[in-house]
Amino acid sequence: MATEIINERLLYPSYEIIEGENFMAPAPNLDHSDIIFKLSFVIGGYLIEHKSGYVYTDNVDVHFSDGSLYKPDLSVVLKPNEKILAGRKNIFGAPDMVVEVLSYSTRNRDLTIKKDTYEAQGVKEYWIVDPWAKSVTVYLLRDGKYFLDDRYILLSEKDLETLDDEEKADVKHEVPVSILEGLSVPLEFIFSWGY
Repeated sequence: MATEIINERLLYPSYEIIEGENFMAPAPNLDHSDIIFKLSFVIGGYLIEHKSGYVYTDNVDVHFSDGSLYKPDLSVVLKPNEKILAGRKNIFGAPDMVVEVLSYSTRNRDLTIKKDTYEAQGVKEYWIVDPWAKSVTVYLLRDGKYFLDDRYILLSEKDLETLDDEEKADVKHEVPVSILEGLSVPLEFIFSWGY
């Protein structure tokens, strides 16, 4: 049985279609997986509690009208938009929210081509998580264009000590999920290993 699964993965590797070209979708490392698990846990819990939508992690195909096929690290589809979950096989259209965790192999695409596609296709909220900088950059869609909402950075105790009181008051410790009223995700939870 295990051999059949391995052979199937070799025959049908995970890939994305970006601007008409196939790209292998590399397996995530442990830090990457940990971040996505935590985000899906918090966002999924909210969606279940409010019966308001669905959260999907990587290896779910998202088909866009321009022919692109992406496997976002995390996709959120709200109930009013659930028609894009055609037949519960794949996502056909723009999720309400997408999260990409940067890796060395996907960084450039996540910051440029994918961001442009998500904007053009109408993804309302796009998070770019940088595990090295311990930051979350949030873009929100307004009138068909992405605007930078904010860049949220987890500062170390040493970094916080260098700030004056006014600067400390401006430090944000949570990232609000704009499409989900009242939900914020603590940066410390996102970036703390094995929490």
